Amino acid sequence: MDLRIFTEPQQGATYETLLTVAKATEDLGFDAFFRSDHYLRMGSGDGLPGPTDAWITLAGLARETERIRLGTLMTAATFRLPGVLAIQVAQVDQMSGGRVELGLGAGWFEEEHTAYGIPFPKEKFDRLEEQLAIVTGLWATEAGKTFDHDGTYYQLSDSPALPKPAQGKVPILIGGHGATRTPRLTARFADEFNMPFASIEDTERQFGRVRDAAEAAGRRADELVYSNALVVCVGKDDAEVAKRAAAIGREVDELKANGLAGSPAEVVDKIGRYAAVGASRFYLQVLDLEDLDHLELISAQVQSQLG
Repeated sequence: MDLRIFTEPQQGATYETLLTVAKATEDLGFDAFFRSDHYLRMGSGDGLPGPTDAWITLAGLARETERIRLGTLMTAATFRLPGVLAIQVAQVDQMSGGRVELGLGAGWFEEEHTAYGIPFPKEKFDRLEEQLAIVTGLWATEAGKTFDHDGTYYQLSDSPALPKPAQGKVPILIGGHGATRTPRLTARFADEFNMPFASIEDTERQFGRVRDAAEAAGRRADELVYSNALVVCVGKDDAEVAKRAAAIGREVDELKANGLAGSPAEVVDKIGRYAAVGASRFYLQVLDLEDLDHLELISAQVQSQLG
């Protein structure tokens, strides 16, 4: 069972804060450090000191860590041209010694596009499909050969398809609640399917759709990793849970209903219920990045019980 730390830096975090959390992630035995790819805070708060770029952050962390996997949930396809993204991810993978994973999504938060002058196209999902084809196609092109793509939104001609990642294959993550196109894209391109912020019942339903799509595409359903992203709020007692919930502006009952919250025993039990419907990896959304004691508690009393 993999437990990964998942951060939302657009809510307010410096690179130094993210580095501290990433090093704690590594020291405490978690499997990976992931971050969102957003440029504008959501909800209340001022978002200070302002956004950090996901792939610039991961490049820095690639040189400052040694073991943990590094990646995005999810890079927005609207933010980057696919050829440039393939170069960025391959370079960070080289810098990390082959520890990078790419979560790629269509992009959805229109306000951040408006705030930073990023085009927000209507045809986001079709563009995502082309991006996936281009990024994976560039990486898969044999050295010395070229890559071409004549699509609706992107055209590449005689690309040298360089650089190559350090890994033989960078794992691709696709996620979401879509009933038809998301499972189909997952079956075609992904190594992992991530179900974000969903109930056990909805997770089981969507995992089933993805498994069916994989088999329809000629893949074994168990070739894929199935994962959940869930907010985490653990305390050694009720008072500590309430304190941590208040620090992130959430209610305990809501967190218990919609995330992984409560005592270590409660969280282990709920993880087990997700595991029973097929999840083998969990992205723990940590919203208070200053509370390193929280990570220590999860490591000592949750992760330790999951083997």
